[in-house]
Parts: sequence; structure tokens; C-alpha cells
Amino acid sequence: MVKIGNIELGDFPLLLAPMEDVSDPPFRAVCKQNGADLMYTEFISSEGLIRDAAKSVQKLDVYDYERPIGIQIFGNEIESMREAAAIAEEAGPDILDINYGCPVHKVACKGAGAGILLDIPKMVSMTAEIVKRVNIPVTVKTRLGWSHETIKIVEVAERLQDVGIQAISIHARTRQQMYKGEADWSWLNLVKANPRLHIPVFGNGDIDSPEKAAEYKSKYHVDGMMIGRASIGYPWIFNEIKHYLATGEKLPAPDLAERLAVAKKHLDFSIEWKGQKQGILEMRRHYTNYFRGMPNFKPYRTEMVTADTYSQVCEILDQVAEAYSEYEF
Repeated sequence: MVKIGNIELGDFPLLLAPMEDVSDPPFRAVCKQNGADLMYTEFISSEGLIRDAAKSVQKLDVYDYERPIGIQIFGNEIESMREAAAIAEEAGPDILDINYGCPVHKVACKGAGAGILLDIPKMVSMTAEIVKRVNIPVTVKTRLGWSHETIKIVEVAERLQDVGIQAISIHARTRQQMYKGEADWSWLNLVKANPRLHIPVFGNGDIDSPEKAAEYKSKYHVDGMMIGRASIGYPWIFNEIKHYLATGEKLPAPDLAERLAVAKKHLDFSIEWKGQKQGILEMRRHYTNYFRGMPNFKPYRTEMVTADTYSQVCEILDQVAEAYSEYEF
């Protein structure tokens, strides 16, 4: 049984990665219903929380049906991160996660996210202060290092454990790689082989099929996996991986009716959370992914991303159901 603090996650938990503009409550809802064991919010700016910025505060929304749920924060100032951690804890998550992995320029080049991998002592000090500030388990998501030449992930994982984190998720790329090239999970094997490390280690990067999940589980001995991009428009991946690990057999791909039903459910959650106008607007980024691979789909997608009302979107989804009634994935 893998545990974070007293939170039991099963024998080999599958985590939903925190993804900016993706991992909001509506998306998390459909992932939870399709097998995600632990989910994190989108990353939240510590400075935004301290300033009570509306966008940052709204990201604190968590719901009982999501549990266990973690709130993830990022920033480059230790005191600001301490304050933000306390604010996040008040929102009632089960876990607080620190983002030391975001590679985007506007974050990393200001010393936050993956940028802190250039200053490991500060990374450790910040983590220690956050652990002291809150009463819930603290976890970390990070990368292997800033560059291949500066990878110290075995040491980093141990030092963060020693100041109190209770699990670590490692994206097996460096910051310089961004999302390019192949993730190098051999480093995760080295982290797990450290006899002084006893916290759970979750692997992240390139897990996009049940077969790959099974291969990497066997080869790299991680305690669980964090799924990111492969879940966008395809929340079924969590249950598909679980079924394959348990039986060695692949579940059939969701048919059109199932895709339409989950896309509609996602839309309903989005409107419930943000209201009709904003809910419809933010759902637009997901349609292509739900119907990826369908031939000649562009006209329907164009209609979906320009529809302004709930009834219009539902009408287009009904048209898709009729036009592709014979299509098989």
C-alpha cells in the first residue's frame, strides 16, 4: 500500500499531473470518474494568493468528490511561499504540493518552478519552511535538473525527504529539454535504489499507453505514475492502465457514444463551476482531444469552438453522433 502521510493510495497509484489551463475541477472530475487515484490543482502563484488575485484564488476550489486532492503552489520567495502555503491549507486540500518543475520561461527564469534547480540549497530551505508552516503532508513535483550536466536528483530527493516531504513526483526530463526528446527514467531507478530514501517516488513523462506503463513499472520500480498530457481528452487512460496491470489485457477504446457522454459531462461541470459564458469558453480547448483521429472533423470542431450557448454545443454534439454513428475507434 502506497501512502502519503496517512492517505492510502493503493498498491500502484495513478496521479493526474497538475497542468496549467487543464487540471481544473471539471477536468479533474472526469479523470476521477475514470480511475485517477490522486489529483492536483493547476499550479497557483504564491504572489497571486498573497495579493488575493481572483484567478489564483479560484484555483483553490476543491470538492469532496475529488479527494484525495492536492493544491500545488509555485514561487521564488521563501516567505511568500510560506504565506501561500498557509492560505492554500485553509482551502481544505489533503496535500500541499510544491512546483519545482515548471519549465516555461516566465516561471523558470524568475527562479520559480524548475528555475530553483539552479539553487538546490534554496530549494531545500524553502521546502523546509513550507513543511513547518502547514499541518498536511507536503509533496514535491520536480525535474531531473536544469540541464543534463547539473542533474542531482538522487541527492535532491533525499535532501527534500530529510526536511519533511512525504512523496516526490519526478518528470524525467531536464528543464532544458522542456517537453522534447525522450524522458530518461533511468534516473528514477537510481532515486529508488538509494537505500536512505523511503518516501514514495512517482514517475512522470511519456506514459501514454497501458503497455508503456507496465514496461516502466517493471523496469524502473517507481511507486506509482503521474499522467499528464496523455489524459487530455482521454481520461480513460487511468482505468485502461489499471486494467492492463491487473490482467495483462487491454480494454477496448471508448466508442463514440462514450466520448460524447464524457465530453458532455465535462461541459456540464465546466458550466457549473464557472457559469455558462466562461464554462463554454474554457471547454473549447478540449474538443479536438476528445475526438482526435476522427476523419473530416474540422467543420464540427470549428462550430464547437465558436458556439456561444449550451444548447448550440449540445446540438453540434448530436450532429456528430449522427454523422459518425458507424465510426469505430
